[in-house]
Amino acid sequence: MMLKILLPAEVLLRQEVKKIVAEAENGSFCLMPNHIDFVATLAPGLFTFEPLTGGQELLAMDVGTLVKKGSEVLVSTRNAVRAPDLGKLKQVVMEQYDKLDEREKIVRSAAAKLEASLIRRFVELK
Repeated sequence: MMLKILLPAEVLLRQEVKKIVAEAENGSFCLMPNHIDFVATLAPGLFTFEPLTGGQELLAMDVGTLVKKGSEVLVSTRNAVRAPDLGKLKQVVMEQYDKLDEREKIVRSAAAKLEASLIRRFVELK
C-alpha cells in the first residue's frame, strides 16, 4: 500500500507499507493491502505502520481523516509528529504542546488587548 500523510502545508510521508494501525473515535483498527476500501475519522493518538523493509514506525497524530482506496491510503491531519521510538515520540509531542501553549498565550493576550480597546472606544462614544 502507498501511504501518504498530508499536513496543511506539506506532505509529511509518502512510503510503501504493508500494515497500518490507527485510532478512530470508536477504537483502533488495522489495515492490510487486501482490505476493502475504507474511510475513517481519526482520533488523536498513535498511528503506526510497517514499511516494506520491516520494523515498525510511530507517529503521534491529531484528528484527521483516513481514506483507503485500492492500494493507496491517504491520511489528512492538522498535525503529526514522527519519532523513532515511543520515548522520543513523547518528548517531541511535549515540546510541540509547549510551543502551542506559548502561541496560545500570545494570541489570547492580543485578543484581550483588542477587546479592551474596543470596549474603551465604545465608552468614549457616549
